[in-house]
Amino acid sequence: MKTETITYLKENANSLELQEELMITKKGKPAFVVQSYADYAFQQETLALLKLMKLSEKSLTTEKLSIDEAFEQDGA
Repeated sequence: MKTETITYLKENANSLELQEELMITKKGKPAFVVQSYADYAFQQETLALLKLMKLSEKSLTTEKLSIDEAFEQDGA
């Protein structure tokens, strides 16, 4: 991850091409991370999938179902 100052971001915002995430520092400390929209969308989709998996896992343990039972079709 490349690191730049907030001044750099202000001066180059119109021409920024992100090949990787960019950490922006403010007064020498990390303040922001700038990333492409495609990377952001992928990250959000990944988080949503992980949340679904966690909810499914919780449902399995709460209802005491086996994995096979959880994936059975209705009545099949």
